[in-house]
Amino acid sequence: MSTHVLVIGGGISGLAAARHLTTLGHRVTLVEQSRRLGGKIRTKQFAGAAIETGAESFLARRPEAIALASELGLCDDLVHPSGLASALAVGNELHDMPTGTIMGIPAKAESAAHVLSAESRERIDTEPVETAPLLGENDDIAVGELVAKRYGIEVARTLVDPLIGGVYAGSSDGLSLRATIPALAGAAEHSHSLAQAVSSCLPQGPAKGRPVFASIRGGLSRLVDRLAATCGADVRLGATVRKLERTATGWIAVTGPTVHTENIEADAVVLAVPAKPASRLLGEVDAGAASEVGQLDYANVGIVTMAFGTGALPERSGVLVPATQGYQMKAATFLTRKWPHHASQGRQLVRVSYGRFGDSGVLQREDDSLIHLAKQELSQVVGATLPEPSEAAVTRWGGGLPQYGPGHQARIRRARQRLAPHPIALAGAAFDGVGIPACIASGTAAAHALAAKPGY
Repeated sequence: MSTHVLVIGGGISGLAAARHLTTLGHRVTLVEQSRRLGGKIRTKQFAGAAIETGAESFLARRPEAIALASELGLCDDLVHPSGLASALAVGNELHDMPTGTIMGIPAKAESAAHVLSAESRERIDTEPVETAPLLGENDDIAVGELVAKRYGIEVARTLVDPLIGGVYAGSSDGLSLRATIPALAGAAEHSHSLAQAVSSCLPQGPAKGRPVFASIRGGLSRLVDRLAATCGADVRLGATVRKLERTATGWIAVTGPTVHTENIEADAVVLAVPAKPASRLLGEVDAGAASEVGQLDYANVGIVTMAFGTGALPERSGVLVPATQGYQMKAATFLTRKWPHHASQGRQLVRVSYGRFGDSGVLQREDDSLIHLAKQELSQVVGATLPEPSEAAVTRWGGGLPQYGPGHQARIRRARQRLAPHPIALAGAAFDGVGIPACIASGTAAAHALAAKPGY
């Protein structure tokens, strides 16, 4: 049957859902409360280059984004990093990032010997082999708790937190193993030591040499624009859904300002918005599902992008900074080093990240103050006084990154079970993981879930 589906949320998840629904023959209306599509994907012109002010790239080892780019005619514009190694700032020095790790968790002490104490190295090498697997089939644990228990707290703080913090802006102590490193969680169900679990997850054979990340020449917003132009949906921007009401045959979505609301009737709904607005809209549909969804919290993040003339940036793709080192910056990406398509003879582009979950005071600074701090801290981290940037810009993402606490996947599974009797599906980073490929997969799965319901 051809039905009218309302997709609420115009990020990459909502767009992917809309595209798949139209290919299945459904009529789709997509509403987005802001005046732009793409969610956390945003490309802007800066210092003569198309620079990402949100998601910088996507995982190339997952197929969804690569496949979508190919379907949209962007395959020839895919670009990959230069291959320069990134650094870890420890003890006022830049060290090579350890290799042979999964999100910073090593399989062997020797790979991280240059940044760990003798005590931590010995603890890794003498990790006991348990009689039972590390993780039960239905269990979950915080990443930091598992690492500290097996390898000690230094490994969690020095190696794991900078990497996982770069992705989620949170501490490994509060982040779910199953939600953030699902491959390792699966391996832990069959492994009797952490070293064994990490080893089983490391790339082998041809996959070992493939690029990990990819982007699109001209910016990731090209993917959004091409997807929006071809998804076949009736797209409405600046439309806030204030209420979602269940009817005998479908839904009524109340949109628009309170003084002049508009009702949109639909047979089914894809909810592709962050956790808090999703929970609010679900409140009158199923209070239990709304409660499960609403438990997810978010971290605020900020990005300072700077352009320098030829300067003293190291030959690295970037640097990660553990919180233990006393800096407020989390990381810096040397864009003109990391991405060959940004390389230029007269300028260097740098992106400095701020904001850790529970400690976003630094983001209260005015733009000029945050730019000054970024230039000052970056100079200290790289060990060279950088000149004043010729251009600088600040991008702030309030509630930018979800904090998947232990048990997140089980909560979302329960929410979906409660919503199963209704023609509604959940999609997006609030539910199924961060990253462009994960969001594309989530939106596509939501479309399939609706199509599989009786009568659709």
